[in-house]
Amino acid sequence: MESFIKEIDYFRYYFSLMFSQIAGYWLAGMLLGSFISVFCKEKIHSFFMAMKNRKIGIFGLIPASLIGIASPLCMFGTIPISASFAENGMEEDWLAAFMMSSILLNPQILFYSTALGNNVLLIRFISCLICGITAGLLIRIFFRNKLFFNFRRFTDSGPNGIQYAGRDTDPNIFIRYIKNLFRNIKATGPAFIVGVTLAVLYQRFIPAEFMAALFGRHRAFGLLMAATIGVPLYVCGGGTIPLLMAWMAHGMSLGSASAFMIAGPAMKITNLGAVKIILGVKHFFIYIGFSVLSALLTGFFIDFFSGL
Repeated sequence: MESFIKEIDYFRYYFSLMFSQIAGYWLAGMLLGSFISVFCKEKIHSFFMAMKNRKIGIFGLIPASLIGIASPLCMFGTIPISASFAENGMEEDWLAAFMMSSILLNPQILFYSTALGNNVLLIRFISCLICGITAGLLIRIFFRNKLFFNFRRFTDSGPNGIQYAGRDTDPNIFIRYIKNLFRNIKATGPAFIVGVTLAVLYQRFIPAEFMAALFGRHRAFGLLMAATIGVPLYVCGGGTIPLLMAWMAHGMSLGSASAFMIAGPAMKITNLGAVKIILGVKHFFIYIGFSVLSALLTGFFIDFFSGL
């Protein structure tokens, strides 16, 4: 009984310590994300639509990817918006860049990632931007005269059409902001608590040498493991930050962390379910292959250059 009480005291102490270290980043991310969602979302999407009338061609992939990162919508919110873009004649390569970046990153997670350090923050931003641009470039090269996306289920006017009504409809914009903020905290808070709990349990029961061997010493194997375990563990971006902090403190390479941060959001179950709606079987597996390859190549290059 005495040992059990000691374990409880250990858990309570380290939970409160880790929570105090990163809770501010999480809350700031929620505040920023809700602000963008309520006050800037329409302007972001209006700017994207305005790009359609500019003759910038392949160079449009860069702002399209940046807009995807800036969009605070979840994947199930991004798809109907993308459907409206497609219905209004937006090029598919731009849509691919927008959607891929939106899957990988949003303002909340970008700000929250500052808890991992400025280097990780910069790497996460640049790698997600490059993944978005690359996705658009590949669509432009290999699907120039073919359709890659199928938004028919979202644009049909019949009974099979899917409609997603906006939640932010309160006429008072500040009340709308509070409601949006509360909804974001409610959605991400449990995953954040679970992430901190898992990080504390990991520090207590898993030897540091094990993580160093798994993610640090054998880089090729570490990258593969990071890209693999990123899928089941990545339930919510905020919930993985405490785990990454603990893993990196005990030997996880920067490349493995980067691979985890790409493979996780790209292939978490909810995002795969959303993507499957607009992709056939063949294109769905192309997406999975691209996500895995992007994670591995990103991790490889980061480890290679950080080791020079």
